[in-house]
Amino acid sequence: MEQKNAEKRDIGQRHMERKEKERGAKADIEKLLEEGNLIRIHPKGFSMYPLFVPERDEAVIGPPDIAKLKRGDVALYRRESGRLVLHRIWKRRGNEFYMLGDNQKEIEGPLSGGQIKGILKEVIRRGHRFSVKNPIYRLSAGIWLFFRPIRPFFWGVLAKIRKIRSS
Repeated sequence: MEQKNAEKRDIGQRHMERKEKERGAKADIEKLLEEGNLIRIHPKGFSMYPLFVPERDEAVIGPPDIAKLKRGDVALYRRESGRLVLHRIWKRRGNEFYMLGDNQKEIEGPLSGGQIKGILKEVIRRGHRFSVKNPIYRLSAGIWLFFRPIRPFFWGVLAKIRKIRSS
């Protein structure tokens, strides 16, 4: 029994140490951006699919100019929970921002400009870089935002096609 309690304490301690390390890394990211540096990160999860595929793509993030942020820009922001998130700006009203992952249908917000810590500058895919100023990227991002209401239908059709192909 004592050994199990000791193991639980060790697991709890390791969990707390990992959380502290994550908080420190997040603070370092914000500090680097505040100092005007560019950072490279590997976005996790599929909320920004198809722009980012986990374990494959990288995001180059730079300091934001809040006054210049607009619909379609991809921003790194801190949620009220403390989590850093990389999503696209769906809408802006003054200093309030509404965010949306490319693979999501729920709009998050309003967020304050103070929550935005960085802005996407480049995408690195399989070693090749492309700027978010690239006209093809801007056009595809605009189209993707425009079709937000029908994305679930699109993904459903794509899943059915894949299922038929694999049969």
